Amino acid sequence: MDLYFSPLACSLATRIALYEAGTDANYLEVDPKTKVVQNDGSDFYQVNPLGLVPTLRTDDGLVLTENAAILQYVADRFPQAGISAGPGMERSRLHQWLCFIGTELHKGLFVPVLDKKAPPEMKTYILGKGLSRLDYLENYLKGREFLLDHFSVADAYLVTVINWTMATPPIELAKWPVVKAYYERLRARPSIARAVAEEFKLYQAEQARHQAAA
Repeated sequence: MDLYFSPLACSLATRIALYEAGTDANYLEVDPKTKVVQNDGSDFYQVNPLGLVPTLRTDDGLVLTENAAILQYVADRFPQAGISAGPGMERSRLHQWLCFIGTELHKGLFVPVLDKKAPPEMKTYILGKGLSRLDYLENYLKGREFLLDHFSVADAYLVTVINWTMATPPIELAKWPVVKAYYERLRARPSIARAVAEEFKLYQAEQARHQAAA
């Protein structure tokens, strides 16, 4: 399997899922600005015309895109890891949380706030509308260890997105103590701690590369 990723981007969730499953992949780093694959200098657009990570190439050579789809593929590919969900309502709940994280938090809240070119007025509007999603999450997580009744790929995705609060000062995690406790608890999970530490080093190298090229 080839996993195309950018350090600390949403593709981090797939790395966490793979580590949780006790398996590995060929990790191909994509520069988020140039879309050059750092491993071999190739053009990432030739793999995914949208230039978005994560992108997964399976052992059969098939290319899969979109975070939620890739996470579910990995979860089903390695059922012994227990990071998927059973049939029926449990599976629907997994879909629900992957959709919520992807639309309401990832794209709906964090992407606009992280966008350096977005006007302040737009960010103010997004924050005014989007922070209620964290209120919802705060209430839901009370008395719960995970989003489902066990650790799943939805938790891997949620931790990845919450991790971005380090770069979004207007979103102060202390305002949501239950969410903060959930995040800190899961950050200590071996698969997550390892993935974040490894990608943080790559992120630092990426930033240094961009500064040198400026």
